[in-house]
Amino acid sequence: MAIRLPSSIQTPAYVIDVAKLRANLETAAHVREASGAKVLLATKSFAMPAVFPVMAEYLDGTTASGLYEAKLAKATFAPDDASKEVHVYSPAYTDAEFAALEGVADHVYFNSAKQLAKYGPAAKARGQHVALRINPGYSNATLGGELYDPCAPGSRFGETASELAGVDWELVDTLHAHALCESMADGSVGLIEKIAADFGEYVQKVSSVNFGGGHFLNKPGYEVASLIGALKAFQDRFGVQAYIEPGGGLVVDAGYMVSTVVDTHRNAVDLAIMDASASCHMPDVLEVPYTPRVIGAGAPGEKAHDVVLGGKTCMTGDVIGTYSFDEKLKPGDRVIFEDMAQYSFVKTNTFNGAPLPDIALLHEDGRYEVVKAFEYGDFAGRLG
Repeated sequence: MAIRLPSSIQTPAYVIDVAKLRANLETAAHVREASGAKVLLATKSFAMPAVFPVMAEYLDGTTASGLYEAKLAKATFAPDDASKEVHVYSPAYTDAEFAALEGVADHVYFNSAKQLAKYGPAAKARGQHVALRINPGYSNATLGGELYDPCAPGSRFGETASELAGVDWELVDTLHAHALCESMADGSVGLIEKIAADFGEYVQKVSSVNFGGGHFLNKPGYEVASLIGALKAFQDRFGVQAYIEPGGGLVVDAGYMVSTVVDTHRNAVDLAIMDASASCHMPDVLEVPYTPRVIGAGAPGEKAHDVVLGGKTCMTGDVIGTYSFDEKLKPGDRVIFEDMAQYSFVKTNTFNGAPLPDIALLHEDGRYEVVKAFEYGDFAGRLG
C-alpha cells in the first residue's frame, strides 16, 4: 500500500484521505436508501468540521455525547440545512447543560427514568424529541472487553429492563439502545433482534428506535446486506423509524498518522524515538490495548530488522509497538500509521508539553491541506 504525500509536510500529522472517506460514506448511503433507516455520525469518535460538508451529503445528521459536541455539530454540520438532525446524549445533564441545549439539539436522549422525569417535560415543551436509553443486556463489544462494553456488569449506561414499566412513556419518542463496539454484522443483527424479542412492548409505545453505534460498516467482511435486512424487518414489524449512529464505522481506514523518526537507540533491542506518541496522540494504543498497522512494516520477525517504536515523552510506557522493516530505521525516516481517523485527534493531550499533531486533508486530487496547525499557545491556553 502506498500513500502519496509531499515530502516536506510537518509531522506528526493526522491526515484524512477524502477519497477513502467518501467511499466509506457511500456504504452508509446504501444502508439508508436500501433500509429506510437514518444514519447519524457519532461525533465522539470523529469530529472534523473541515469534512462535514462531504459527510452531510450522505448522512442524516449527527449524534453528540454532550453539550459541546452538540454545539459544534449545530454550527458546522450543514448549519443551513434544516433536514439535518442534531441528537445529543449524556449519562447525566446538569441544569446548565440542559438549558443550553435549547435551540441546539433536535433530539435529547436521557440515560435514566430519573433524568427523563426531571427534564423530559421541559424538552417536550420546547419542541425537542425525547429519547430514553435502555440497557438491553446484550454484550457484543469486540474491542477492549468490558472497557468498551456498554452492557458490561455494573454499567452506568441506560435504564435497566426492570425499571421500564414505571417509565412515563408519554414523554418518550425514541427508544435508544447502544450495546456494540467495532461489531460485525452478526452483532448489529443480534442487537436488533434482541430489541424486537425482549422489548417489543416498549417499541410499540414510541415512534423511532435508535440502535446506537459500534456498527463497523466498512470493516472488511461486514455483511451490509444482513444489517439492511434486519433494519427493514424491524421497521416493517413495528412501524417505527430506525436509526443507527456509527462513528468509527464511517471512517475505518480513512486516515493516517504521519510521523518521523527523531532518533534511534539501543537497549537490548533496537528502539526508534518518534515525534508521535502513544500516550499523547494514540491513547487507545495503551487503553485497549492494540498495535496499529504501519505501512510497509511487518510483525516482529517478519522482515529483516525488528524495532520498538516509542514516543519522546518521559512516560516509560509510551510505546506504540514492535515492528519489523526491510531496512533499519534512521532519523528522518517517515513512519505512517494506518486507521487513524477514529478516536484519534478527538482524544489527544499535551502531556509533557508534547505538541499536538497537525490536522490535514489529502484531497481527492492529491492536494495536501493543513486544516489546523497547533502552537505553544494552544498548550499554554489549556493550562490557564
